[in-house]
Amino acid sequence: MFHPWRALRLTILALLLGCLLLLALAEPAMASVHTYHEQPGQTTYRSRQSLRDQNDVAWQATVFKRYREGQLEGVYLRLVGFPGQGLVDRQGDLSVQTGTATQWAAMPSLDSQTQTLPENVAQYDIDPILSHIQRPGPLTLVVPLASGTVARLVVAPYIVEEWLDVYSFKDGSEAA
Repeated sequence: MFHPWRALRLTILALLLGCLLLLALAEPAMASVHTYHEQPGQTTYRSRQSLRDQNDVAWQATVFKRYREGQLEGVYLRLVGFPGQGLVDRQGDLSVQTGTATQWAAMPSLDSQTQTLPENVAQYDIDPILSHIQRPGPLTLVVPLASGTVARLVVAPYIVEEWLDVYSFKDGSEAA
């Protein structure tokens, strides 16, 4: 004798087993943290993401950490604004804010390989900031612009997690 409830239970069980199988076989998400062996004795770890400001203007945010001959050269955040719209005041400090009252200032700083930057690019030393962040959470970057205004870029927690991954790499460790 055919029971409709039995058929329904078997169908639900088959669907659950199928979902579990898909979860078990799924590839882990790959972070967009990359390792570059730029030249003998020089390694750079990098995370590059696209962000948008309050006016929906696209910015590229790159956090990188460079070692040369086993010595840390620094941890930097490079922000690239859309040409003609994101003209950065490269003398002004970047303000990094959390959702609470915590905020830091990052000073403009060039790495040893960068002599100058275009007017839509700014670079900051963020080593002191990342050293204070215990766990990923949303951040707001307040970028001073040449016009005297600011661009506010919201950084999602998964991006902050990537930045912390870059910060945690030691020379010789590999990005996953």
